[in-house]
Amino acid sequence: MKPIKLVENVYWVGAVDWSVRKFHGHTYTTARGTTYNAYLIVDDKVTLVDTVYGPFGNELVERISEIVSPEKIDYVIANHMETDHSGALPQIMKLCPKAKIYCTQKCKEGLYKNYYGNWDFQVVKTGDKLKLGKKTLTFIESPMLHWPDSMFSYLIEDALVLPNDAFGQHYASDKRFNDEVDVSEVMQEAVKYYANILWPFSSLVVKKIEEIQKLNIPIKIIAPSHGIIWRKDPTKIVNAYLSWAKNETKPKVVVVYETMWKSTEKMARKIVEGIVDSGVEVKLYDVNESDKTEVIGEMLDSKGYVIGSSTHDNSMLNNIAGFLEFFKGLKPKNRIGCVFGSCGWAGGAVREIEEIFKTAGIELVQTGLSVKYVPDENEIKKCYDFGKDFAEKVK
Repeated sequence: MKPIKLVENVYWVGAVDWSVRKFHGHTYTTARGTTYNAYLIVDDKVTLVDTVYGPFGNELVERISEIVSPEKIDYVIANHMETDHSGALPQIMKLCPKAKIYCTQKCKEGLYKNYYGNWDFQVVKTGDKLKLGKKTLTFIESPMLHWPDSMFSYLIEDALVLPNDAFGQHYASDKRFNDEVDVSEVMQEAVKYYANILWPFSSLVVKKIEEIQKLNIPIKIIAPSHGIIWRKDPTKIVNAYLSWAKNETKPKVVVVYETMWKSTEKMARKIVEGIVDSGVEVKLYDVNESDKTEVIGEMLDSKGYVIGSSTHDNSMLNNIAGFLEFFKGLKPKNRIGCVFGSCGWAGGAVREIEEIFKTAGIELVQTGLSVKYVPDENEIKKCYDFGKDFAEKVK
């Protein structure tokens, strides 16, 4: 794959990882692969913005070499220190050891602790500018979007934003721009990415976007470090982020359960029937058979959550417990929920999940539904009504 021109003298020189299916220590699934986007600016000063994951370092060097000798790189911009974006930095710095690295103070600390390179770090803050020749970069610190060290770079003359992980998606393609691909697929991956990576920091996302909007700077292209580059109507992804960050929802329910001997599953299916018959959109997931990151993605725009588990040793089952532990850390707001489950004698799962909902800030809008052993005909009807009642509250 050749380098690809974004604007005059600015090129994509990154790498496409077609086969990766797990990310972030196997906590995130990447069914469509990903990209590690790096960008080369050729001016009086040759500048590389971010690198790539280490195993793809040779591809990065090859693409840079088709434009300019890597030894001629004067500046490296490190928007974020995580190794999927900085892994090839040692390889690059061997080729251009006198290059200056521009990054935040936190990024400098992290890069040193990752690679122990004796490099020329230049710490920058919001508003600092770097003159490259005809083009000028300015920097905007964006801590916790999604690490403390993160920042955006903005190429003033081209109205080009280089925001690293923000506005990205895990999406491998032979195309680089949003107007060249199926944008519905891209948005599916963008939703999933935001829900699993940035949701806990939503209040900061809103503040950062509003801060940039107040600067009244033009934005023609948004070039993140994963996935597709937004060159046609980049406001689409910005507006989507604002909606997600403000925890805006629609009348939709996600039902997630874990079952031992199918009784909780029977309850779940009947609850879903009640929701469907009430005209509310619903998604049903068995936590043991489902991709956790896909489920979280569906929860992002959903008003209601219904969680169920069989009881074992007076507690919920292990996999739903792990799912909820991850979920509560996402800090969803303005959501409602209810809980159900089956048990043999002393049913503790429903109470336990309700406590997690309270901790997570989910409003419990109806009393949990618990059934002993296998639900009978009357209890099955209660499950159906349980779903209908919850659907009305979601409306």
